Amino acid sequence: MARRSTKTASPDDFEERILDIDVVDEMQGSFLEYAYSVIYSRALPDARDGLKPVHRRIVYQMNEMGLRPDRGYVKCARVVGEVMGKLHPHGDTSIYDALVRLAQPFSMRVPLVDGHGNFGSLGNDDPPAAMRYTECRMADATSLMTESIDEDTVDFQPNYDGQEREPAALPAAFPNLLVNGASGIAVGMATNMPPHNLGEVVAAARHLIRHPNADLDALMRHIPGPDLPTGGRIVGLSGVRDAYEKGRGTFKIRATVSVEQVTARRKGLVVTELPFAVGPEKVIAKIKDLVGSKKVQGIADVKDLTDREHGLRLVIEIKNGFVPEAVLEQLYKLTPMEESFGINNVALVDGQPLTLGLKELLEVYLDHRFDVVRRRSEFRRGKKRDRLHLVEGLLTALIDIDEVIRLIRSSDNSAQAKQRLMESFSLSEIQTQYILDTPLRRLTKFDRIELEAEKERLTAEIAELTRILESDAELRKLVSAELAAVAKKFGTPRRTVLLESADTPAALPLQVADDPCRVLLSSTGLLARTANADPFPVQRGAKRVKHDVIVSAASTTTRGEIGVVTSAGRLLRINVVDLPLLPEIAAGTAPNLAGGAPLAEFVSFEDDETPVCLTSLSESSAGLAVGTLQGIVKRVVPDYPAGKEALEVITLKEGDRIVGATELRTGDEDLVFITDDAQLLRFQASLVRPQGRPAGGVAGIKLTDGAKVISFTAVDPGQDAVVLTVAGSRGTLDDSVQTTAKLTPFDQYPRKGRATGGVRCQRFLKGEDCLSLAWAGPAPARAGQKNGMPAELPEMDPRRDGSGVGLPKTVSVVAGPA
Repeated sequence: MARRSTKTASPDDFEERILDIDVVDEMQGSFLEYAYSVIYSRALPDARDGLKPVHRRIVYQMNEMGLRPDRGYVKCARVVGEVMGKLHPHGDTSIYDALVRLAQPFSMRVPLVDGHGNFGSLGNDDPPAAMRYTECRMADATSLMTESIDEDTVDFQPNYDGQEREPAALPAAFPNLLVNGASGIAVGMATNMPPHNLGEVVAAARHLIRHPNADLDALMRHIPGPDLPTGGRIVGLSGVRDAYEKGRGTFKIRATVSVEQVTARRKGLVVTELPFAVGPEKVIAKIKDLVGSKKVQGIADVKDLTDREHGLRLVIEIKNGFVPEAVLEQLYKLTPMEESFGINNVALVDGQPLTLGLKELLEVYLDHRFDVVRRRSEFRRGKKRDRLHLVEGLLTALIDIDEVIRLIRSSDNSAQAKQRLMESFSLSEIQTQYILDTPLRRLTKFDRIELEAEKERLTAEIAELTRILESDAELRKLVSAELAAVAKKFGTPRRTVLLESADTPAALPLQVADDPCRVLLSSTGLLARTANADPFPVQRGAKRVKHDVIVSAASTTTRGEIGVVTSAGRLLRINVVDLPLLPEIAAGTAPNLAGGAPLAEFVSFEDDETPVCLTSLSESSAGLAVGTLQGIVKRVVPDYPAGKEALEVITLKEGDRIVGATELRTGDEDLVFITDDAQLLRFQASLVRPQGRPAGGVAGIKLTDGAKVISFTAVDPGQDAVVLTVAGSRGTLDDSVQTTAKLTPFDQYPRKGRATGGVRCQRFLKGEDCLSLAWAGPAPARAGQKNGMPAELPEMDPRRDGSGVGLPKTVSVVAGPA
């Protein structure tokens, strides 16, 4: 066994070579070499296929692996490993990041990878899963990038270690650079190109094929601007034109936002599209920071309701009293809901980085495509010529097949047979070898017919390919037709809206103006406000709709407060600005509260407590008049201390409750009690002395044994007023079941003194022993069913104590106009 020498080499055994190099020259040379490597091999896309080397290697290797769209998915780690091992001399992280981008529909206008699994989210708020968990295959459109790559259409070059070969560019059957855009940072330069619509880009390319001297305006009629995968709105097109003309320009992208009623009480901004590469989490975080620092006002809450079914949906709730459009303008200025995009069309042309305009980008692509189709046609023609050569040789042999067989059998070996056939039939070596390799079963009569048909077909195809190769017009026509087929199959509608300028009016006030308004409460418990502070003049017989019976109304201002008087003697405050605003009401028509919100959303009631009326809380009014079940009346001094959500307006006796309340305008109104035993008492409000809120009131009407008050109102004697009574039976469990109703002019009832019994207001018929509903107020009177639908009333009866008329529908509420 031989021993290894352990002798250590001495310095004298080596030849000394010292190079004297200027450090400046070495730094310059090394930096230039590094810069060129980054520019050419990593950061900038090729203007021909629009791909950086890493993207090109991914697409090419997936094609080599047979990962077609109709095949199954494979682990992304497998693709990354193949690309890294054979083509890409860098880490797996950069390869996987590039693969992920090719699969993201919010990054690519036409994705080139069909991903299965978590490939990230918009704005990278949710990063993609590791490559061992995700799967991929080629997308439908990816085959267009590698189509006919095996037909000598592009040049190939050695890989990083010279053991494999890779394409210098892909055939690219569509203008990928314009369609999907690109971004990258090199040394001393960068590229940033937005995506475009495939159909528009193909239309512009085809126009340029037909009109090579077309100017920019002609091309922009087909490509008016970028078409981003995430949609949005591009505001200001001058920067887009600059980029299309000079290769550089800037434009602004705005989110797509609509103003909607997001809850019963609030409006909101609903964001359905965000600027390119901006995610909802980034927007939410910025809004919360601005609200916390009080740089943005009027935002109540932000919710991300994005899901797979509805897509992006970011809801920004606006506080009542703020104008949503004005808040939106603040968000555009201070959040990523409006972003600037700087176009920098830098790409490699013949290995050199150039800044290209729109026409130059299309011209470079079309030149590449012309070359691809020309080389493909030459390749196919060569293949068909080779096949035709073999077919012609075989047909020659079939003409005298007996002689061919004789020569072969009489030959000593295959070489002699080959030589004798070439000499006897004037065949080439390739033809002769093909004849010798052909099985005898192919030498039938039917095969001869097939060979003759194939010869005719090959001859026609070669002639067609020759015509294309010899005519530049035919070549351009073929490229245009292929582009049209691509657009027809893969084209999609435009997603991004192009705007010359912002369409939001300037100087929009942030808060809602404190304008006069009127708050209405319907019989079904719906609450809303109108833009008109005056009562609505409604004509008798006007068309009625659901929720049009208004049981109470109060005039106030938009940023003011109103009070809700309850049956328990409490007054609850509500901010008017929180109430939904009804559409403008046409003159002569009755308001309805179909667009209102339930009163229970604004105030909380105790058990057995119900709303009675609305009041404006104005200290300049004549006060509040209140009537109770036991006949007590009270005028409340308008003293409503600020800061208290609930106030007491009367101290009720045990078992008593408020049945009616109304705000007095002048104090000269008449107060009206109506009892269930059909007694009506009318007296002047001036007979009741105003009292403080804790007081218990004074006697209003004298009740007979067992009687109770069912209605208390205030009537302006100068108005056209009516009295509406509806008779029923005490034995009926359902109070909404009535038999008859009577409508009488208010002036038929004389004034009486306070605390007296009043006069009869309806005579009962057989089966009737009480009034179930009653009301006195300005005409016309209205009646409604329990579900809010209107109910018809009888004609006017001048008799104050006459009997009622049968009702066609059950009535559950009676009231007047708003």
